[in-house]
Amino acid sequence: MAPDDYPALKLRAEDADDLAVLSACLQDALVAVRDLGYLAGERSFIFVANRFRWETGLRPLPGEEGHQRVLCAVTFGAVDGVSYRGFRRADEDRILCLLAIRTAGNANGGQTVLLEFAGDAAIRLDVSQILCRARDLGEPWPTPWRPRHDPDGGQ
Repeated sequence: MAPDDYPALKLRAEDADDLAVLSACLQDALVAVRDLGYLAGERSFIFVANRFRWETGLRPLPGEEGHQRVLCAVTFGAVDGVSYRGFRRADEDRILCLLAIRTAGNANGGQTVLLEFAGDAAIRLDVSQILCRARDLGEPWPTPWRPRHDPDGGQ
């Protein structure tokens, strides 16, 4: 299957297992700090990511230009609070590299969703329930670069 034959990503996550799948799809996504938003009145946290299309395979087929990236909108609902670690919201030009999305319980009886980024940056979402949607936006574009990972767990 050629990379252009893969459909646009459209996922919903409602539990930790679903979030693990979403985390794998969004691994190594690039997120500009300016593209993060918490809408307290709507209890939503949103961001747009420049997502590496892992589903197209790790090696381009002969004659293909390379790998692909695509913009992906991610929305979390039922968000009661947001906190940031390792970066400042005022650093709008900073680009974060998403490593993983994890869940944990919290003291209020709800759950915590943790967005972990390279460089020890993180976003903590306190949620009453896991309610996440992710959807690719527009057309993918070629990139010659594939994310690489240190076998010792580093980036």
